[in-house]
Amino acid sequence: MVCKYTDPEWTPLFALAAGVVVDTGGTLSHAAIVAREYNIPAVLAAGDATLKLKDGDTVLVNATEGSVTILS
Repeated sequence: MVCKYTDPEWTPLFALAAGVVVDTGGTLSHAAIVAREYNIPAVLAAGDATLKLKDGDTVLVNATEGSVTILS
């Protein structure tokens, strides 16, 4: 899931996501907390991910390194 930010209304979508990339946020943001609860990787404060990534892109989300790699 790639978005500018999340809020509680987005929570059901986390169950469908393999990872989360948000343009804004930090370790205490909604996206970070819910991603931890769902045990999925999240990269926060990606800046312009919503501009660079397009619908249908396959990406590798490395939460440890804080990187997002476009695979196709």
